[in-house]
Amino acid sequence: MFKNILLPTDGSDLAVKATETAVRFAQVHGARIVAICVAQPFPFVPMAEGGAVVPDAEVFETQITTAAQANINKVATACAAAGVPFEGIVSNSHTPYKDIVDAADKHNCDIILMASHGRGGLSKLLLGSETQKVLAHTTLPVLVLR
Repeated sequence: MFKNILLPTDGSDLAVKATETAVRFAQVHGARIVAICVAQPFPFVPMAEGGAVVPDAEVFETQITTAAQANINKVATACAAAGVPFEGIVSNSHTPYKDIVDAADKHNCDIILMASHGRGGLSKLLLGSETQKVLAHTTLPVLVLR
């Protein structure tokens, strides 16, 4: 039934648990895993000179992309150990949910399996929920893990 699983990952402990579940799910269904990690670009542009210390945007971009690739490599290792076919994607976007939904379409995924941090209150208001946005913008089944 499910032959192509999209697994968004952010490298968190919860994402590692989701990876374990996704690998087992893929084994049961004889499916492949397409993992995606979305590196969010530098969040702002300094607008003034002065005494403010602003991180170097280029250094930030390099570090965040390297971290995203490391997250994908963890999923690749887990898939290889279990004999599950794998493809990894690192993208850069201010809107991770769009890249996740687009990747599912582009790679003909049947299901999106993703972790949710379950933020509430002010954290949810300020940070939003990528899982909620994915649910709102895809027509695919989404298995949410906590």
